[in-house]
Amino acid sequence: MIKELDDVILTTDVPEHGLLAGDIGTVVLIHKKGAGYEVEFTATDGSMLAVVTLLANQVRPTDAKEIASSRLITQP
Repeated sequence: MIKELDDVILTTDVPEHGLLAGDIGTVVLIHKKGAGYEVEFTATDGSMLAVVTLLANQVRPTDAKEIASSRLITQP
């Protein structure tokens, strides 16, 4: 179960915000008992890139066995 302040991973691209599947964000609000989420995406310097409303099938919980990766961002 995904909770507020959990990190989640995008499962789909969100091109209008320059986000790609695999990007990591933080849940800041849960809608309708997990039907959707407000997710904040930040750069490594802490600057906010986007806060996006996503459906439950657009994110998944992180797994302890995963490794984080990085990429340069391109803003739309």
